[in-house]
Amino acid sequence: MYAILDIESTGGKYNEEGIMEIAIHQFDGEKVTDTFISLLNPEREIQPFVAKLTGINNKMVKNAPKFYEVAKRILEITEDCVIVAHNAQFDYRILRTEFRRLGYDYQRKTLCTVDLSKELIPDAESHSLGKLVRSLGIAVSDRHRANGDALATLKLFKLLLAKDTEKKIVKSIIKAETLGELSPTQLDIVEALPSESGLYYMHDKDGDILFIGNSKNIKKRVNQHFTNVGDIARKLQKETKKVTFERTGGELDSLIKEAEEIRRNKPKYNRKQKPIGFSHGIYLIENEEGDILLKPQKANHKNARLSSFGSLKTAKTFLTRLKEKYGVNLEQNRDEQNNIVQELFMDYSTFNRDLIIIDRGRSLGEKAVFLIKKGTLVGMAYTDLNHQINNIAILETLLTPIKGTPYITFIIETLLRKKNRLNIIDLNQN
Repeated sequence: MYAILDIESTGGKYNEEGIMEIAIHQFDGEKVTDTFISLLNPEREIQPFVAKLTGINNKMVKNAPKFYEVAKRILEITEDCVIVAHNAQFDYRILRTEFRRLGYDYQRKTLCTVDLSKELIPDAESHSLGKLVRSLGIAVSDRHRANGDALATLKLFKLLLAKDTEKKIVKSIIKAETLGELSPTQLDIVEALPSESGLYYMHDKDGDILFIGNSKNIKKRVNQHFTNVGDIARKLQKETKKVTFERTGGELDSLIKEAEEIRRNKPKYNRKQKPIGFSHGIYLIENEEGDILLKPQKANHKNARLSSFGSLKTAKTFLTRLKEKYGVNLEQNRDEQNNIVQELFMDYSTFNRDLIIIDRGRSLGEKAVFLIKKGTLVGMAYTDLNHQINNIAILETLLTPIKGTPYITFIIETLLRKKNRLNIIDLNQN
């Protein structure tokens, strides 16, 4: 659990500042679960440059509650939470100073989105909050007010969590929290999980990832891990001390993120991915007369590929379905059928193409966006704003990089054959 925090202080000498406005959004990694926003009477003068920057003056805070009147609420909303702030060292110091004045030693773990963004978005021109969120296409209002900056930090933190493919954030927190064996039973673990689609991560006592999976019902699938028999199941049952999860959107999102995170994290009990990715394909082959023919055969990198398959049988089956649909023999077509083949290529193939593929996101209005260059997936992002999709420069900044392996290509082309909810934008035609 996280507490996304922003504080506006009065300015002044070091450790003599007071809080004049505070905003806290309690965040469970997916959604905001509680919020506290308030002006405060700092019981000291607001420095003129601060008043000019924030628009908050002494008259505005005169009748606001004093810190001691909201201290209990702040304790409650940040209990068992990691404080997340942009330049967390500053906000945490000011908050601890206010509690010390009350005789209370306030302690929480902290995460700084400045440090995280420098590590996860190293090429950003600036890591200041305003410039960084603007460069990422994140809408922000009420800059230099506590809630405006807190909401901007929340949106930035969501993006950083998505970019943290090695799960350094979660693993470091879990390791610090557990300090050895976890006390909750497996039943408690399962009960805390959602009956929703997404990825799940099974951790050992040190927070290291033992297994990564995806499911349409995370609760049900993890329960199966704990009740199944077999060598791997028994090892997971013995070693798993915590399960975390990440909600995903459509099927493409889930499968790609699962494959990429297994490749990056190399969990102890996941099967290694085969480097070949797919064994067969349907290829476009031109005969001596200039006709474009479709042939199912072993995977190669010489001919344009209509689609990729895990076996020759599935490739032949799909080609048979296409013949039945169009009423022509696509393996022996002539000039009049060539247009059909080109149309199929546009519908099903990623071979050497520049594409944006859009799937449904994790919530209403959100989209999962995948960028393919020269037939290879380069990254994905979540967005609810069309201009972030239409502006390639912004989209490329938002992307979580993904290594476009042959297996990833196989996943994408398999789902293209299903025609399920995917919206395809051909960048070469725009």
